[in-house]
Amino acid sequence: MVVVGASTLSVYDNVAYSQKLQNCATGWILVMNGPARILAVLQLYETAGPVLTVDDIARSLNLSASTAYRSVRSLVQAGFLDPVAGAGYALGPAFIRYDRLLRQGDRLSRIAEPVMRDLVAGAGGRGTVILCRRFRDCVMCVHEVRGDAPYAETTYERGVAMPMFVGASSKAIMAFLPDRQLKAVYLANEAVIRASGPATWPEFKAQLREIRRRGYALTDSEVARGRIGLAAPVFLDDQVIAGLSLVVTTSVMTRPAVEALVPTLVDAARAVTDGVSRDADAVPR
Repeated sequence: MVVVGASTLSVYDNVAYSQKLQNCATGWILVMNGPARILAVLQLYETAGPVLTVDDIARSLNLSASTAYRSVRSLVQAGFLDPVAGAGYALGPAFIRYDRLLRQGDRLSRIAEPVMRDLVAGAGGRGTVILCRRFRDCVMCVHEVRGDAPYAETTYERGVAMPMFVGASSKAIMAFLPDRQLKAVYLANEAVIRASGPATWPEFKAQLREIRRRGYALTDSEVARGRIGLAAPVFLDDQVIAGLSLVVTTSVMTRPAVEALVPTLVDAARAVTDGVSRDADAVPR
């Protein structure tokens, strides 16, 4: 059994990694007019804090106070921002409504749900199963099923974006991307990737080819200390669209016990693949 990415340090022990975690989910908008400006205001909440004033927004986006106010007013009217005490604005209830609509229409998660519950049961309820998708240059958890306490608290909580090259979930997806996309990921993150182990592009590619050959990724304490991740890809028309992962803590399950679950995890990912292939028109690629 080869453990890809085993490390004595978690991703949070590395400053470069921490910066990547903070920034990977933010797609900066360069043209600040019209709808793009509205999106830029919302994106500030990813990094600038839960409550922002009009002055905060104007200063951060280099806008006039009147322009920032008009953008905020439009977002308040639509329910995307809520005024709070102290002249600040927080994210509004419209996001909750759209999250409900997203959950209702998320065919991938609905297809995966029973498979994920069976996988948790197969692990004796001692872990958390997560479903991740690619989001920009990151991997984001879109659904999770937790086992019995003490289940493995996972960094990949729903909505959290992680770098493409960190953890089993990310690597299970990245290993099956076309070489052109892999090279782009490597070049955009070369310094951080080198800090994690692979010193060159050939070494990085070889590590991912090993994952691809085996059909799964296994990491130990790579994202957080005392966490083991086991992940396999989900496909649609031979294109990787997601990763299915089991996350456990070393305090409740040993690495050999996790390794024994490899066939079960791989079969579960194949079951989700079969499910999405039967409902291909409703599943995002």
